[in-house]
Order: sequence, then C-alpha cells, then structure tokens
Amino acid sequence: MDLSAITKHSALHAKPRGLLLQYGTAGFRMKAEHLDHIMFRMGLLAVLRSKQTKSTIGVMVTASHNPEEDNGVKLVDPLGEMLAPSWEEHATYLANAEEEDMQRVLIDISEKEAVDLQQDAFVVIGRDTRPSSEKFSQSVIDGVTVLGGQVHDYGLLTTPQLHYMVCCRNTSGQYGMATIEGYYQKLSRAFVELTKQASCSGDEYRSLKVDCANGIGALKLKEMEHYFSQGLSVQLFNDGTKGKLNHLCGADFVKSHQKPPQGMEIKFNERCCSFDGDADRIVYYYCDADGHFHLIDGDKIATLISSFLKELLLEIGENLNVGVVQTAYANGSSTRYLEEVMKVPVYCTKTGVKHLHHKAQEFDIGVYFEANGHGTALFSKAVEDKINQLARELEDKKGKAAKILRNIIDLFNQAAGDAIADMLVIEAILALKNLTIEQWDALYTDLPNRQLKVKV
Repeated sequence: MDLSAITKHSALHAKPRGLLLQYGTAGFRMKAEHLDHIMFRMGLLAVLRSKQTKSTIGVMVTASHNPEEDNGVKLVDPLGEMLAPSWEEHATYLANAEEEDMQRVLIDISEKEAVDLQQDAFVVIGRDTRPSSEKFSQSVIDGVTVLGGQVHDYGLLTTPQLHYMVCCRNTSGQYGMATIEGYYQKLSRAFVELTKQASCSGDEYRSLKVDCANGIGALKLKEMEHYFSQGLSVQLFNDGTKGKLNHLCGADFVKSHQKPPQGMEIKFNERCCSFDGDADRIVYYYCDADGHFHLIDGDKIATLISSFLKELLLEIGENLNVGVVQTAYANGSSTRYLEEVMKVPVYCTKTGVKHLHHKAQEFDIGVYFEANGHGTALFSKAVEDKINQLARELEDKKGKAAKILRNIIDLFNQAAGDAIADMLVIEAILALKNLTIEQWDALYTDLPNRQLKVKV
C-alpha cells in the first residue's frame, strides 16, 4: 500500500472538514456537491473488500429515487448482495476520517479484516444518468487505481444490472454472461418461454405503458425491447428525452401521491407501471371504468408472485418451505390474505432491503417486497437443482409446471430487486393465469392508507 500516493490523490478529493455521513441501506446518499471524497474513498474500500474476499466487488453510483441534484454510492458484495454489515461500519469510518487520519484508518481496516495487501483486486463500476454520475465514477476509479486495483467501468447501468455483473463474474459464468447482452438474453429467453405457455390470446394482455422516471431504466428497456417484443409490447413514458429525473414521475411519486405520473394518460383497461430512477423498484396501476385510479404496490406484487409459486409447487407435488417477508409499511389486508387464504407464512422485519433479504434466505423460496415496490424472490440452490432436474425428467403436467418454475427462477436472477425482471415476471404470470389487472387488484381490498412526508 503506497500511503504517500494515497495521501496525494486524496488531497484531490478532499473531505470538507467536520462533515459526518452514515453508510445506510442505500449506501451514502445526499446532495452531489458533498460526495466527491466519498466516491474516491469507496474506490479504496472496494479494493480492500476485493482483496479480502478474493473476488470482484461492485460500486454503483446512484441516488435511486432521490431528486436529480442528489447522488450516492453503494458497494456490491461477491454474489450480487448488499455490502456485509461489518463493512458498512468500515465505510462510515473511512468516509468520516479527516485527511490526516486517512492512512491510519486504511491500515486499521486492513488489519482488522486480515486483508492480504499483495492479493489482486478487481472492481466493476456502474452509474445512473445523473449529470454528476460520470465525474463521480472517475473519482471511484481514481480510488481503485491508487490502491493497485484493476477496474472495469460498465458505464450506464441500472443498479440491478450491476448486481448481475458482479454475480456473473464471481460464479465463472454459471449465473450468466457478465455483459449487458448476457443480461438481456437471460431474462428475455426465460420470459419468451413463459409466454409461449400462456393459453390466452389477444393484445389486451400484451401491451404495457411504462413510466421510466426519466432515468436509466428507459435507456436499458429501449435496448432490450426487441429481445422480448414477441411476448410484450412496451410503450415508454418519461424516457429522459425531456423532464428531470424522478420529478413528478417514477415509482416513488406514484406510490406516495397515489396518482399517475406527469405525461401519461391512462385509459380504461390499460396496464401501466412505474420504475424508479435506477430501476430497482416497480409499482403497477390502472384506471377503472369510472376513471378512478388504482395503485398496485409491492404488497400486491408479492401476493401475485407467492400465490403463483405456491400453485406451481402444488402441481409438481413438492412440499417446499415458502415464506413472504414484509415490513411494517405493508398493508394489513395483504398480510391477512396471504396467511388466511393462501396459507403462506408472513414475516415482518425492520425497514430496509438488507433486513428483508436476510430473512428471505431462511426459506426454500423466500418472496420479499417492500410496499414501495422494491423486492424479488429468492430460491435456495437445492430448490434450483431440484426444479432443473424435474424440468428435464418430467414430460406430463408436472413437467410443464417445473419448466414454468425454472423460467421464473431465471427471471428472478438478482440478489436485490430488479424492476425489469419483476415487470417480466408479473406480465408472464398475468398471461399464464389469464388475469386482467382488475382481477389481480381484486384478490383483496387494501385497507385505506396514505403516505405523507413531514419535513422537520
């Protein structure tokens, strides 16, 4: 570790004296003008984490659903999961060190985690479309290279796509190809296979309006669209050509205001969804015959997915341990429906994806969604192997159900929520079950709720 070179480079990304920040569920996130030193230091930390785990680590530059003038950064661990809690503490410690203490803090972290400083390090970087993101990616690269790490900059990616790249690189390609083409092909192949199984016909099931929050999701959906166009036609709104990121649009706006995003007119019978700025959240909505707006949030998405998975398991005859994980923000009606009607156990954790994710890993199949639309389904390795075997060996009705389940596992290929993957899963399930969006919404009636933000 060349401490003098680190000190010299750190001075180019100097920390404002006295500024204190905390690494949280979303990493570091605040006004962009305060973040340059954080980006440099997270490049340093990613190298130490890479050396310690002997694997590729990801760094994502994004502030998700925050306003355009904000930015943020978070690290991605080897299997595409959130950064380990002990390293969150190191991130906060390093971020808050004054310039003269930087060398000591880096040595402290290295010694505490028994980091072999001679070990090679590899870091991959992705960024969203904010004006400040490209410059900040360069600051991360500066931090990686001064500590001798190798770096691959993927440029513009959704947050879940970076999670995918990290997991691919650390599983020697078993998970998929660590390229944007590999991501598109894996998800689209699974989706197209699923829609071929659907018995319904007619365009009403095949058309979707997507509000992209003027963010990265628009660019990536445009690139991906031709891969799955035979199964779904998407019409993009708030695609970044005009309008500010997350301003009067996106999943967070639609969820909290319970109304459509700016720039999207909804007719009766049209299915619509909104991503957030970095495309790791999704909510659905529609207008009924009387013109009333109906929101379908993460609770109803979790209900649709978990009940469908349970039906498939019954068809296959596999008695697996399925659980749904929610937070205190979940609507009580969804909890009651899952437990009393679907007979699926529901568990409540603290708010924050890392808490839900950790709990979901305890099940053979764990489905977790926050009400804000951030979530996914997790399948244990044993379940994946079992389903793959059944899909190969069985040719009857059970075999068909196993093949459907195998494709759903391929779609849920993120360690955290992915709006694009969730969208494709939802569209496939609606087609396979021949459900309209109104029928999905009618599974249960939400208890009246309102979300307010009080500024103090």
